[in-house]
Amino acid sequence: MTSVALALSLAACAPDNGPSVQLPAQVDGALPADTQGLLQAAVDRAIAASGSSGALVGVWAPWAGTWVAGAGSVAPGGAGVDVATSFTAGAITRSMTCDALYGLVADGVVKLDDSVTTYVPGLPGREAITLGQLCDSTSGVASYTPAVFGRFVVTPERVWNPRELVGHGLERPGGQPGAGFSDSDTGYLLLGMALEQASRKSMSALYEKYVFAPIGMSGSSLPASAAATLHGLWSPANAEGAVECAAPIDLGDLSPSATWTAGAVVSDLADVGRYTQSLALGARSYDTEARFDAPLPAAGDAASWFTATGGAYQAGSLIGQFGQTPGMLTAAFADRNTGMTIVVALNNSRASDALVRALAWELAAIASKAPAAAGQTAPDAGLPWTAEDMGAQVTAAAVCPIP
Repeated sequence: MTSVALALSLAACAPDNGPSVQLPAQVDGALPADTQGLLQAAVDRAIAASGSSGALVGVWAPWAGTWVAGAGSVAPGGAGVDVATSFTAGAITRSMTCDALYGLVADGVVKLDDSVTTYVPGLPGREAITLGQLCDSTSGVASYTPAVFGRFVVTPERVWNPRELVGHGLERPGGQPGAGFSDSDTGYLLLGMALEQASRKSMSALYEKYVFAPIGMSGSSLPASAAATLHGLWSPANAEGAVECAAPIDLGDLSPSATWTAGAVVSDLADVGRYTQSLALGARSYDTEARFDAPLPAAGDAASWFTATGGAYQAGSLIGQFGQTPGMLTAAFADRNTGMTIVVALNNSRASDALVRALAWELAAIASKAPAAAGQTAPDAGLPWTAEDMGAQVTAAAVCPIP
């Protein structure tokens, strides 16, 4: 694994022209060697557990230092991963789509309680679904990926019309609007379609206006064709049902249209780190506390501190996103009190998203205990889990052998 002190200060890594957010000061230096060792061991275990060929990880503790690392190769037998390697942000795109919604709300273009049918025709019986519910994943609309994933694997380069994918989602059993949280890629595509119609701008332009430009994310885009350097992978099962950990299918040519506003933004560690901290701290001009004020349980059996709303998850004092999209497991969380930020990308989606979530929270637990640098004060508040708890969850979610 290679690591360097890239973007030591998230507040200082953006271009001089354009960014309008103010982020916490970051200690100009690397995290202590002991902390780095614990972080690296956790990442190495998760790479093996997921069957990934490579990974990207960023950890920023404002009071203590930074650890940014690339590991493995961009694909089996491919070039090495370094800290500047671009990757598909996957589920992190979903909070960005909600950013565009909240930006348009602030500009008076749409309202959270507007019906999606105001902007997207041909949705009979869906009049009760609002733009806010699509962002919150409370629309009751099921995800489309289970219906078409096999086609993504066979012909990853195929270009999809979002309406076709939405149709697959609408055909699957769902729930009632407003009844509860259930993450839905279909919902984020519907939201993207509605925002394009309402604003008369492409989602690429909306991301640029409300997400990339204010934060200074010069390495980020919503590409029209496969653009990430880190290839997504998926390990199939063999005839005996065992996962083919040593022979994954390369999904590096997957068309961004397969996930669009639910998962297709391409970015890098510095940009996603800065983005996640901005999201958690409410640093953009259109950010409002109300977005995260009424969260719902993230699952029926979720701990009381694990909730979701506003296109993001809340875990204790952390706010962010995580998920599984074809070829990728990604997670990004930041602490709303301290600004501590964690970004993780693993390039094999065979395991469940519980693996990358647990890894991100394990790294957060480790980083939260990092001693303060000279002249700094370590925060008192802790997280409602331990690194050991989350390490055990990574192991439990493993689909490939851990050495």
